[in-house]
Amino acid sequence: MDLISILEKTVSPDKGELEAAQSYLEQAAQNNLPEFLKSLSDVLQHASNTPVARMAAGLQLKNTLTSKDPELRVKYQERWLQFPADIRNYIKANVLSALGTETFRPSSAAQCVAYIAVAELPRGEWPDLIVMLTQNVTNAASTEMTKEATLEAIGYICQDIEPEVLVSQSNDILTAIVHGIRKDEPSDHVKLAATNALLNSLEFTKANFEKESERHFIMQVVCEATQSSDTKVRVAALQCLVKIMSLYYQYMETYMGPALFAITMEAMKSDIDEVALQGIEFWSNVCDEEVDLDIEATEAAEQGRPPARTSRFYAKGALQYLVPILMQTLTKQEEHDDEDDWIPCKAAGVCLMLMAACCEDDIVPHVLPFVKNNIKHHDWRYRDAAVMAFGCILEGPDPSNLKPVVEQAMPMLIELMSDESVVVRDTVAWTIGRVCELNPEAAVNESYLKPLLEALVKGLAAEPRVASNVCWAFSSLAEAAFEAAEVTDENQEPNTYCLSECFEVIVGKLLETTERPDGNQANLRNAAYEALMELVKNSPKDCYVWVQKTTMIILERLNHVLALEGHIQSTSDRAQYNDLQSLLCATLQSVLRKMTPEDAPKISDAIMAALLQMFSSSSGKSGGVQEDALMAVSMLVEVLGDQFLKYMDAFSPYLALGLKNHAEYQ
Repeated sequence: MDLISILEKTVSPDKGELEAAQSYLEQAAQNNLPEFLKSLSDVLQHASNTPVARMAAGLQLKNTLTSKDPELRVKYQERWLQFPADIRNYIKANVLSALGTETFRPSSAAQCVAYIAVAELPRGEWPDLIVMLTQNVTNAASTEMTKEATLEAIGYICQDIEPEVLVSQSNDILTAIVHGIRKDEPSDHVKLAATNALLNSLEFTKANFEKESERHFIMQVVCEATQSSDTKVRVAALQCLVKIMSLYYQYMETYMGPALFAITMEAMKSDIDEVALQGIEFWSNVCDEEVDLDIEATEAAEQGRPPARTSRFYAKGALQYLVPILMQTLTKQEEHDDEDDWIPCKAAGVCLMLMAACCEDDIVPHVLPFVKNNIKHHDWRYRDAAVMAFGCILEGPDPSNLKPVVEQAMPMLIELMSDESVVVRDTVAWTIGRVCELNPEAAVNESYLKPLLEALVKGLAAEPRVASNVCWAFSSLAEAAFEAAEVTDENQEPNTYCLSECFEVIVGKLLETTERPDGNQANLRNAAYEALMELVKNSPKDCYVWVQKTTMIILERLNHVLALEGHIQSTSDRAQYNDLQSLLCATLQSVLRKMTPEDAPKISDAIMAALLQMFSSSSGKSGGVQEDALMAVSMLVEVLGDQFLKYMDAFSPYLALGLKNHAEYQ
């Protein structure tokens, strides 16, 4: 059977044909790889072959040149460079002449050209490639497909090669790219390929950005492309602006007022999610950059020198215009948003947090009116947006200035923990967690601590996404209460604190939460165990009896879990089982840390027996479980001192195994 028929069968719905084709191709590659690649390049180069055969030939060729695995990629590149020059030149001529002759997108020839280039250019091979590619784009006789495929090849090269390799050829690359992006280019396909190539080339065009005339020209074509009627081109151009802002902040003053401000504001208001996301991302990057510049300025002042770069305070200047758009975007959430989907309302929340970190106290007056006007709104989306906006500005502004505002808001937040909307309750629980973490004095205020605790305990029985945030709130609240407790000596444990009265109830509810059948949703089980650990770690003397009881419960659970070892069938069950063992070990570590020297020896035999059983079980061979068990043993060594020696004979073989396990961090 000829190679073309074989390649066409690589997409066959018939499993037998498909496997036979793959087997044939693997065999051909093993028998004589250079000749096989020549044949593939012939198939790709001949325009009369079927699109399926050409695409499959390009894919086979590309897969011998590159891999997602970095080690394999280097190996493939070295192998290619070992081929005789005449064979490499033959293949290169074929793939280069195939550019623009394909009738499908994306171009297979572009990928082949790019991955040969990524192997050869760093070694000084194929020196005339970039010039040839540039001519392909700028030649008036070139077809739309030729220009598009060539720009795709340039984009792939820029994406995958070390930037310094291309610095000397940045002028040629930019000539091709700018030619493809310019307003007069009639094809949106060409414009998109050029804009994507520009995005990938920005790292090594520093010299061009340093020259005012070249920078003006680049900025002009990118800004024009953001106004394209083609959404993909518009999004790619906005992505370029986002990246340019990070890489070349110091040159942006000329463009911010006349162009960038209006372009990104318009993008933020867009109904097209991808466009709005880039507009928001632009300002998130501005804030990131200005926070870094503020740190640099502080360090420079401390060292008595001028800073290398200075902030232009774009975020502060734009606050009054940006914040209303961001808060309006917060109201555009859906009840059943997929957690993993990055959508404008999530991006707006992150941007608002970065704005708060960057602009500090200045942001508060722009946000509070929206919070006050919408926190009781009849539409849950507005209530949620109000709570989210409030939660977002808790870090950045001076906590002492925010404290009265937070104290005023807490009763309303506690009330909203019973809101009919799960989305609102989720955001409220997260916001209360932020209050506990960032403004702890306001959280443990006795005028509403009791209703707050009641609302949080009740929240542990809510949907997993809400309960998970409640657990995090308990973690922060435990720390806040411990910090606020009265002590006579700094190094001493307090006798009591504001959570003592309900410590038993909270611990009991958290233990119940760890056993919820839906505990694997929204990371709930982990969050509940972590809250339990924080509560134990930050407990005063009058709660010690509950630390003892918790220790026994955790030990009992560990033994119960170990007894299930032989009954585990599936891989997913095994992963959950290992996670649970790790959590129990970490919790055990936490309770042991609080154990008195008198009590520790009373339970050490039982704990050590369970840990030794873990080491000897198959899950004990898993890196994560082994590490957590070793950490629990080290805690036991700490609390027992030389009384641990009696366990050394039984433990030393596992310690030796742990030391040999170089793959893990321990």
